[in-house]
Amino acid sequence: MHVTVVGCGYVGLVTGACLADTGNFVMGMDIDPQRVEMMRAGRSPIYEPGLTEIMQENIKTGRLKFTTDMAEAVRQAEVIFLCVGTPPRDDGSADLSIMRQVAAEVARVLAHEAIVVIKSTVPVGTGEQIEAIFQRGLRHQVAVVSNPEFLKEGSAVDDFLRPDRVVIGADDAAAAEAVRQLYLPYVRNQKPILIMSRRASEMTKYASNACLAARISFINEIANMCDQLGIDVDEVRHGMGTDSRIGFQFLYPGCGYGGSCFPKDVQALAAFGRAAGYAPQLLDAVHQVNERQKGVLFEKINRRFGGELREKHIAIWGVAFKPKTDDIREAPAVALIDRLLEAGAKLRVHDPQALANVARRYGQQFVYGDDAYALVSGADALVVVTEWNEFRNPDFRRLHEVMRQPIIFDGRNLYDTSVLRRYGFEHYPIGRPGIGNREQGTEKI
Repeated sequence: MHVTVVGCGYVGLVTGACLADTGNFVMGMDIDPQRVEMMRAGRSPIYEPGLTEIMQENIKTGRLKFTTDMAEAVRQAEVIFLCVGTPPRDDGSADLSIMRQVAAEVARVLAHEAIVVIKSTVPVGTGEQIEAIFQRGLRHQVAVVSNPEFLKEGSAVDDFLRPDRVVIGADDAAAAEAVRQLYLPYVRNQKPILIMSRRASEMTKYASNACLAARISFINEIANMCDQLGIDVDEVRHGMGTDSRIGFQFLYPGCGYGGSCFPKDVQALAAFGRAAGYAPQLLDAVHQVNERQKGVLFEKINRRFGGELREKHIAIWGVAFKPKTDDIREAPAVALIDRLLEAGAKLRVHDPQALANVARRYGQQFVYGDDAYALVSGADALVVVTEWNEFRNPDFRRLHEVMRQPIIFDGRNLYDTSVLRRYGFEHYPIGRPGIGNREQGTEKI
């Protein structure tokens, strides 16, 4: 099948490359000439494990191409995926201006029947708005289908190739079947393809992300209470997670969630709930708890140093909002960095993949380092914010030798307090008894 993907960001590039890998002829369209040249050369503009290899293989076979020309992009297209940004407005609602602009551009140059698939995360009713754009002035039929993405950054390729489910929302049965055929190679393990109304499909995406975000905010709320009561939240989490009705997924306390999906989608769902006349109290609380949670590490650091952070040398491991990505959008580490800079701390920052994006945001406001251990040398404290695998079992003896003060703030509860005690560290985790500066094993801080 001839497929066009408009917008070659995280979702669009993964979608296009994976569809090409199952024999489709895919044309990726993006307005950024530098990005397009980079992709034509087989280089991914984003860090996503496995993506570059799939791109290069399918570019070599001629099944994957890229262009900046919309007319060229849709000339042979049977199915056109719209994978463009829907950023939040100040009130949290989704800004659909790019989506509408792209739809109008496609309608202007499209000269044959086609199926338009909205892959971007969009509010309920967007499919009708986009369909109206195509109905104005077109003599040929264009069916608009909702097909929300459920890709996790860091495992997006695997999620596309082996989905838990595929959701297709359509009012046109033939269009739904055509999109279903595209996904059949990925569900040979009997995972379901769910065909539903377009509005239900649009709601499913938001509801899924909001539910996962709610689980994170819930366990963080419990962790904060455990901090106050001297309880180990990990014991509580095990007590909860072994209940088959609850399970362990997304019940990991920490310093908050970030990224391009959860923060934006929770606020957008709440916003269009309000627009529909419903007051979404739980969704607002999920967002508020997460915003507060992003400040927990700073408060622990500030208390430990008695509110005197000026000229303190703080090393940070991990800025990406999660492992296996270079994305720092809404990252808890960004909120922490902002507050530490405001307090006058001297920062040294390391991340395995995100340093280029960090440098674009902060310039030369602090020291960057590719060597995690060299960066910690002489530091008054180490703060671990992103749970990259290489941070999970560091050389604690070496860290103790090079740090000015052996203090670790553990934003993802990676470390065993009893192990750190043996090496002489102070340890401040989230929702668990740590080791304070007076060696009180259950000190609350």
